[in-house]
Amino acid sequence: MFYGAVVWDPWLIVAQIVCLQCLYYLNLGVFLAILVGTRVSRMSLFYFFDFAAVAASTVTGWSVIASFILSSLVGAAFLVYLVERAKKCLDFSATLYITHIFICIIYGGWPSSITWWVVNVTGLAVMVLLSKRLCIRRELREIPITRYRSSKPSCSLLGNFFK
Repeated sequence: MFYGAVVWDPWLIVAQIVCLQCLYYLNLGVFLAILVGTRVSRMSLFYFFDFAAVAASTVTGWSVIASFILSSLVGAAFLVYLVERAKKCLDFSATLYITHIFICIIYGGWPSSITWWVVNVTGLAVMVLLSKRLCIRRELREIPITRYRSSKPSCSLLGNFFK
């Protein structure tokens, strides 16, 4: 994709946000099923959206915390492939977490737990920093041009010119 011309495509941006949000919750669900599902008798949206589930006082709470942090790590990889630009990583990550905060407020009320805020701010920071680093590495890769090189050394071209 050529990034020289700036084209503002709101449908693409909305599609990227929705796709990233869905992938994040799908990924979070997998981690919650693996880490929390083995500890509780019944999984529910409580572990996704209620601030009371994020508690450092129980093993189940630590499993929820680990699920959120692991989801932010994998979410950074999703950002690299969905957004492809380092300068947009903060915008998309913040949008994801702000949307998550609104859903949590609707589901369980205002998050009054300090642990919940620390986990979500840490997840946001991890997602932004890791995705930015991965995007920069991807943007700075060399562009392969091997198919345009000739099999003969370039000095032989000059030799043929003077013959």
